[in-house]
Amino acid sequence: MLIFNKKSDLSAFLSPLIKQNKSIGFVPTMGALHQGHLSLLKKSLSENDVTVMSIFVNPTQFNNAEDLDKYPRTLERDVQIMQDLSNNIIVYAPEVADIYEGNTISESFDYDGLENQMEGKHRPGHFDGVGTIVKRL
Repeated sequence: MLIFNKKSDLSAFLSPLIKQNKSIGFVPTMGALHQGHLSLLKKSLSENDVTVMSIFVNPTQFNNAEDLDKYPRTLERDVQIMQDLSNNIIVYAPEVADIYEGNTISESFDYDGLENQMEGKHRPGHFDGVGTIVKRL
């Protein structure tokens, strides 16, 4: 299992695979893996030549610093869970600076009212944070 902490290193590793037209599956997560994550991972492994799973606790999804601080960070446990499933998973576990390059601010997206549902109902800006990280990843 390979673990990358910098997008430049991950990109350098994936670049030759892209040139070889390998299919690359991507499963973005904030870690603390559960069965839902694992089902996505299994699907990606079965459908792609290469699977990358990100583990990144995205600060722009939290409007409350305490919630962000309390979010479980279980990278060692998550890696063990993935290894038990397959050793052919590439993990991208970056730091905030690698993703946001000193500008940890969400973009704004038009969700046509969805931003006021589910998590967005109690966490203003949550879905803008989700959209921002998905776009950056």
